Amino acid sequence: MPKVLISDELSDRAAEIFRERGLEVDVKTGLKPDELKAIVGDYDGLAIRSATKVTAEIIAAADKLKVIGRAGIGVDNIDIPTATGRGIVVMNTPDGNSITTAEHTIALILSLARQIPAADRSTRAGKWEKSRFMGSELTGKTLGVIGCGNIGAIVADRAQGLRMHVIAYDPFLSPDRARDLDVEKVDLDDLLARADIITLHVPMTDQTRGMIDAKALAKTKLGVRIVNCARGGLVVEEDLKAAIESGHVAGAALDVFAVEPARENVLFGLDEVVATPHLGASTAEAQEKVALQIAEQMSAYLMTGAITNALNMPSLTAEEAKRLKPYMQLAEQLGSFAGQLTHTGLTQVTIEYEGHVADFNTRPLTQVALCGLLTPMLDTVNMVNAPHVARERDIDVSEVKHERDCDYQTLIRLTVTSERGPRSVAGTLFGGTKPRLVDIKGISVEAALTPHMLYITNEDKPGFIGALGTTLGDAGVNIATFHLGRAAPGQDAIALLELDAPIDAKTLEKVRALPHTKQAEALRF
Repeated sequence: MPKVLISDELSDRAAEIFRERGLEVDVKTGLKPDELKAIVGDYDGLAIRSATKVTAEIIAAADKLKVIGRAGIGVDNIDIPTATGRGIVVMNTPDGNSITTAEHTIALILSLARQIPAADRSTRAGKWEKSRFMGSELTGKTLGVIGCGNIGAIVADRAQGLRMHVIAYDPFLSPDRARDLDVEKVDLDDLLARADIITLHVPMTDQTRGMIDAKALAKTKLGVRIVNCARGGLVVEEDLKAAIESGHVAGAALDVFAVEPARENVLFGLDEVVATPHLGASTAEAQEKVALQIAEQMSAYLMTGAITNALNMPSLTAEEAKRLKPYMQLAEQLGSFAGQLTHTGLTQVTIEYEGHVADFNTRPLTQVALCGLLTPMLDTVNMVNAPHVARERDIDVSEVKHERDCDYQTLIRLTVTSERGPRSVAGTLFGGTKPRLVDIKGISVEAALTPHMLYITNEDKPGFIGALGTTLGDAGVNIATFHLGRAAPGQDAIALLELDAPIDAKTLEKVRALPHTKQAEALRF
């Protein structure tokens, strides 16, 4: 029974979902790093929010961990590269907070435009400064949305309800999607120059960190207002402070800060700044939603292999996982076959899909094939970290889908290039469920891969098969099945033997010493 640790405050219903799905769950919140490190090795899953910091040190102690689930969108508190390297799936719930965060953004825009926080403080202090708090209408104003994903799109929709004109900068926003959202797609400099209010909805990356700095602010129109409910550090706070003090920026509303908790900040002394303590996701509805969602996602992965909202794996529904199971077995066997026959450095791997399989979600198949290929050389590879391991070793991986007709209803071909040149192996499914090898190095061979096998390449010469049978018989090795193929008479031939038991090293050396033998390898599947 998989075991999950909930280390941050989540809805009680999350623990109930884990148990209902057949998992064991412990709830231990407020753990110090050393306390978490001491127990994390007992768990298959770790469910967190923002308080738990899943560092490389924590991950190193997590011997059994298969999945980390973040109830929310931000994963700054998870060392994703280290988790990926250890083969741990990292999931989040990108949609659970979308409405809540978008609504908070609109609330901050309205508060900023009408100076509501400052007016509230003034009125509570017994003042009646009606002329001081002259607001600005939003109707007819231009809202610049930087990042038009889930949250940005909802903000755009709500802003249009306020009769604002919305322009958007997002390199991944297609023209069709922009039309569907009724937003004007622009480049960043155009957005900076035209927007009356700029709101950010992008993740923190090397490209976005500090993107609103002095240089960017200098491109904005006089009197612009800046809103950030995304990630702290997107805005250079010192530069924003200088722009507000100079009068170029009329005000800013921030829910996130470069350092959190933000007990102190250079912007806190400015009346033109509205600040909230990272409340974007803080509604009862959102917290319940993301807790239940992460529990469902983690349970599905641990119990069925379904992958949803993973940051280091392709998504795979439970139905897809079930449908792809025989194809994944075939892909893994092809990879393992090639990996066990590879003894020199790999430089390139190409995986080709033809027939029915080309219509499926093939990314998981590619990753499991890579896993099979690399496992004979490395004992810490799984389908999560296989692409990462390949990149680390400068192995170029490509995936090709063919629409052409082939001799089989489905075909997967794996070609590896090493210092000795390219070699390929191809397989299909018999009856839709039974993996079969059908081609090795361009030679037709039909064989099922079983636990104990012997692979031989030899020159096609009379007497070789007899000598091979005699050698194995003298050693007490029983042959279950014998599959043969050859390129042409007298040229290279292949023998693939299913054995009742593993062949020992001494007998294998005798096979290798037979005349005309080029290669002989004991294989396990």
